[in-house]
Amino acid sequence: MESGNDTQLSEFFLLGFSEKQPEIQPLIFGLFLSMYLVTVTGNLLIIVAIIVDAHLHTPMYIFLSNLSFVDICFTSTTVPQMLVNIHTQSKVITYAGCITQMYFLLLFSGLDIFLLTVMAYDRYVAICHPLHYMIIMNTRRCGLLILACWIIGVLNSLLHSFLVLRLSFCTNLEIPHFFCELNQVVHQACSDTFINDMVIYITAMLLAVGPLSGILYSYSKIVSSIRAISSAQGKYKAFSTCASHLSVVSLFYCTLLGVYLSSAVTQNSHATATASLMYTVVTPMLNPFIYSLRNKDIKTALKILLGSVTRSRLMDSPS
Repeated sequence: MESGNDTQLSEFFLLGFSEKQPEIQPLIFGLFLSMYLVTVTGNLLIIVAIIVDAHLHTPMYIFLSNLSFVDICFTSTTVPQMLVNIHTQSKVITYAGCITQMYFLLLFSGLDIFLLTVMAYDRYVAICHPLHYMIIMNTRRCGLLILACWIIGVLNSLLHSFLVLRLSFCTNLEIPHFFCELNQVVHQACSDTFINDMVIYITAMLLAVGPLSGILYSYSKIVSSIRAISSAQGKYKAFSTCASHLSVVSLFYCTLLGVYLSSAVTQNSHATATASLMYTVVTPMLNPFIYSLRNKDIKTALKILLGSVTRSRLMDSPS
């Protein structure tokens, strides 16, 4: 088996929408540029609103600001490269660029999952143990939970990246995707991928099913606590505190499940690539809308923030 130099000389071709009609390429470029700008702007507004409003300096919103930051990074890992490829009509990504993109995709997708799990735990403590909430979810514990999310995410990404680096790629290879997705890259190798496949399956079970089980357990306890509340107004108030998070969790896991079900059912790689757009582009774009529309505190903070920006502009403008 030959390795080493072949790997260093490899280039990958990200096919994406490249086989679509040339006349619709500008439309695709404009669509994804708009979605990217909306994603970055919406999530930045959430972060700034939380930083500016002292009332939002609570564990729930600290986790939310981290989630918004991760969503910006997650989308920025894939969309700018895709826009460059569409604009230049080039499909090429270097070997180093592909490995780097794959590393950050794994990191930020993992962080999304871990932060959503931590946020579910936060809602569980807030609703099931309200009297002890500030003791349990103190600043130190919040910091440790966020740090743990980053450590696990980095270790998982490094593990897969190092395992890919040991593979040999003999020729220029075509990836029928918009980005360097781990499974696609591994199966383009001309060396044995058994270890890679085993690690992918094991980590997928541990890092996807594990957090999902934690989320489901938290919400089963939350539902039980809400059902025990006697007044309808109390039930509504308790449920409204976790409705936004539940919506984001449902959107993320449903789109993620849809991608892998579509890849298992159909052999059409372009259909799978299109489905993957849901959790890499659409979900991060919709998250700010879900929180701003369903969460009264965020909605109020955004109104105050945008109002102050408008007033400052009016004061700075010449009379």
